[in-house]
Amino acid sequence: MINNVGASKLLQLTQNKILILDGAMGSLLQEQGLAPGELPERWCISHPDAVEKIHREYLLAGARLICTNTFGANSLKMNDGELSAVIDAAVGCAKRAVASVCRGDALVALDVGPLGRMLKPYGDLAFEDAVGIFKKTVSLGASAGADLVFIETMGDLGEARAALLAAKEVTDLPVCVSFAFGSDGRTLTGSSPEAVAATMSGMGACAVGANCSVGPRELIPVAERLVAYSDVPVLIKPNAGMPHTEGGRTVYDVSATELAECASILADMGVIAIGGCCGTTPSHIAAVANALSSFEPIKPASSRHTVVTSPSRVVEFGSKPILIGERVNPTGKKRFKEALREGDVDYIVREALSEEEAGCHLLDVNVGLPEIDEREMLTRAVSEIQAVCPLPLVIDTASPSAMEAALRAYNGRALINSVNGKAESMAAVFPLVKKYGGVVICLTLDEGGIPESAAERIKIAEKICEVAASYGIPTRDLIFDPLCMAVSADSSAAMQTLSAVKMLTEKGLYTSLGVSNVSFGLPDRDAVNSTFFAMALENGLSAAIMNPHSERMMATYHAFVALSGKDERCFDYIAFADGRERAVSEKPASLVSLSYAIIKGMKDVAADVTDLLLKDTPPMDIINGEIIPALNTVGEGFERGEIYLPSLLMSAEAASAAFARIKASVPSSGEKTRCTVVIATVKGDIHDIGKNIVRLLLENYGFPVIDLGKDVSPERIVAVARERGAAIVALSALMTTTVPAMAKTVELLRKEAPRVKIIVGGAVLTQDYADKIGADAYAPDAMGAVRYAEAVDSETNA
Repeated sequence: MINNVGASKLLQLTQNKILILDGAMGSLLQEQGLAPGELPERWCISHPDAVEKIHREYLLAGARLICTNTFGANSLKMNDGELSAVIDAAVGCAKRAVASVCRGDALVALDVGPLGRMLKPYGDLAFEDAVGIFKKTVSLGASAGADLVFIETMGDLGEARAALLAAKEVTDLPVCVSFAFGSDGRTLTGSSPEAVAATMSGMGACAVGANCSVGPRELIPVAERLVAYSDVPVLIKPNAGMPHTEGGRTVYDVSATELAECASILADMGVIAIGGCCGTTPSHIAAVANALSSFEPIKPASSRHTVVTSPSRVVEFGSKPILIGERVNPTGKKRFKEALREGDVDYIVREALSEEEAGCHLLDVNVGLPEIDEREMLTRAVSEIQAVCPLPLVIDTASPSAMEAALRAYNGRALINSVNGKAESMAAVFPLVKKYGGVVICLTLDEGGIPESAAERIKIAEKICEVAASYGIPTRDLIFDPLCMAVSADSSAAMQTLSAVKMLTEKGLYTSLGVSNVSFGLPDRDAVNSTFFAMALENGLSAAIMNPHSERMMATYHAFVALSGKDERCFDYIAFADGRERAVSEKPASLVSLSYAIIKGMKDVAADVTDLLLKDTPPMDIINGEIIPALNTVGEGFERGEIYLPSLLMSAEAASAAFARIKASVPSSGEKTRCTVVIATVKGDIHDIGKNIVRLLLENYGFPVIDLGKDVSPERIVAVARERGAAIVALSALMTTTVPAMAKTVELLRKEAPRVKIIVGGAVLTQDYADKIGADAYAPDAMGAVRYAEAVDSETNA
């Protein structure tokens, strides 16, 4: 249920014109005296007139949606009393500005930024803890009178999900969600515009968009992709370029005129809400408002795409048939059942990874056994598979309770297996689909069982469509399974199923089948399965739940895709025919190489394999022959943009587990000591995600790292660097308002510890800015920091 007042006002403001959003807050407060490292949110109490003045200037410039000065207001930074006071004061400042400038004809959005900590398994913050923190902030904002919630600058799809769920569970205010995309068109953790648009709009965000990180021209292709894959309005708030220094001041290189030109391009492609982020001013917003004054917004159309996603991978129905791995399932698998009973999730993860390597697009995850806690095990399996496997998952369970728990934990937009035509089933499953978003497999059976004829199965499909629509679930998010029965029991079963597939396809509906069901009770099942699979594909089958380790099935699939013209120049078929390496799913830990375990991010397996290697392999041979090459493989893949941050982090964790076993077994391994690095997030900045990533990778490459934490004064950084004889100091800053603290720290290091090499990084940093403040190096990402540290170490130990 969406708040009628906020939603109706938002609709009214976007009905006949582009909605103009406000611009930066922190940089303007700095001009009025905000000290380096001082929390901008506290000015709502100490300097309310200054905050209100900025709001008024944006409203006078043409903004009709302004965000409260609460970007970093959360219980990680403030106690409950201060948090309540700050949010109440912030909403009050914005409300008074709206009342004085436009008599209430504008919206006040509670601004909610990222928490500054990574969620598990890549960090230490549990998903539900993040939900709880966001709930507290949103509840206070709603009570203070905010018109809507604006979740912004999100770099992690999982954290954005936590914030959106929190908002939906404590208020009925409309919620906008905006992400920070890098120059590669992906978020910090590797999510694409398609993934965030599909996930957020599917979960009920009233708008989705992009802000911060890069300038307006770089966000144009991101915006185009958001518009194509979102069911809701798209908003864009770019930076005024990237910062640099002039005369000791932080300035940005995108003029008001250039931002306005880009705003016109964005509006032409269907973006209906445009403003600015870091470095933008009321002059920028006035130019945008003037440029867009005659534009009529292009009404957002429902996305025509049926997609399921993981954080880094999008799989779309319709372009070519989709393969869904069936092996993460206990049915008929003795070893898998044993793994479930023993809680051996490593085995389940290896099974999933083997299906990925075999060429599946999605993985069906089913852990249903009567004697285990399915809710707990399914949630755990989904989380641990997602930690190391990039493929989107199919949540397969007959238990609504287990389904909800797994969907809540799932990061992305899942395929849900399944609902059927029984009233009880639809009443249990469709609310979950609506709340968590997703695409759902619909079985064509109802209270009367499975109809014998294809026509009767189509009637059930039509009924499911009608009921789904009553929940607001579009037909394109329904995948129909007309149920494949054993031909050994009914000779007409296969043909009825194929007829149903064809009829559903002709109605424009997507289909799936558990293909191997057709051969139950017959010898040489692969022959039957592969032939039936080919017949089903010819009749329009959209997706098949199948065994990717069956050479016959995979050969049938690749041959069909090539013959049907969906494999350009037959590249995929040739690659398949030439033979790709595939993992053996039943491989015990003793036969998994340490390099493989590290590359795949399998922490526990890496530790176990290391123990085995230590029995007859010298520690330095393990480090130099297995660990470092594996880390280099992952690091090089990250630098090429072939893998993303979560995989990098999981590989680093696996390497850490291996190192820990080596150190415990042989306290003095003869490992060469590398130069010491002091690392810190600068004064006033509590965001330590980037710092923690750099620390983890440096440690895995053998560097002793002294982590001073976050919000660290220049004096303490200098003192520790001198005391510990550090060769390198690594500094991180995420917020524009804390960049001056970084410059001050560099200045003090140059004076007090001139031999120390300084490397800087963070979302608001550039090479130019690093040069201007006197740093020795700029690291655009964690691997950049490692490469620089290696260069310094080579010089130091030469």
